Amino acid sequence: MLIVQQPAYILHTRPYRETSLLLECLTRDHGRLGMVARGVRRGRGVLSASVLQAFQPLSLSFTLRGELGTLRAAEPEQAPRLLEGTALLAGLYVNELMVRLSARQDPQPGLFAIYVRALQALDQQPETMAWALRCFERDMLEVLGYAMPLREDADTGAAVIADAEYLYVPEHGPVAAASGQPGLRVRGSDLLGLADDRQPDASGQERLRRLLRGVLLHRLGGVPLRSWQVFGGARQPSRHD
Repeated sequence: MLIVQQPAYILHTRPYRETSLLLECLTRDHGRLGMVARGVRRGRGVLSASVLQAFQPLSLSFTLRGELGTLRAAEPEQAPRLLEGTALLAGLYVNELMVRLSARQDPQPGLFAIYVRALQALDQQPETMAWALRCFERDMLEVLGYAMPLREDADTGAAVIADAEYLYVPEHGPVAAASGQPGLRVRGSDLLGLADDRQPDASGQERLRRLLRGVLLHRLGGVPLRSWQVFGGARQPSRHD
């Protein structure tokens, strides 16, 4: 099957055989695809490795047969997007999460849109960027069928109380927290803020960072992302990863 001029982004590349690259691509209409770009490392032919960069909106043409597609053409849609510092780390995190959590050849309405929205937020101030990442994580979980209950106590069905403290159980949702009880602790106001797109203060941001990391780790089968190790070794990004 030939697909022509499909909007896409490159999530990851690695060498494949002597002259080719193996790509992980996020496409608008076909979800995440594995694709071979033949001959690009040789520097000859119609494809150029310089075009196949992360965070660059592309128009891809490819044939899709079996597990791996074959790239036929790649054209940039706009000037390259250059990310540096914390923004680059955040972009690499978004890409790794997309590769690890989504399935190949599984079109998901809205997945491409939330990815683009996350990239657009990477040029913002650190606090705004951190909040954009939390919203991306929340929205990605929802699109993939793992929506987080945020407004009701999972045990009682009662509405979450803003000034109450909860434990969040990844497979269940928020439940009232007993004093000293270990787990993913979060305030009701943080849950409601996440549900309503209302950015919390710095302490709320940190609680939500820990909460989303715990939920994502559960969905990743307990195997952490490499990006988390990079963030953990940096000085400042604890509020961004």
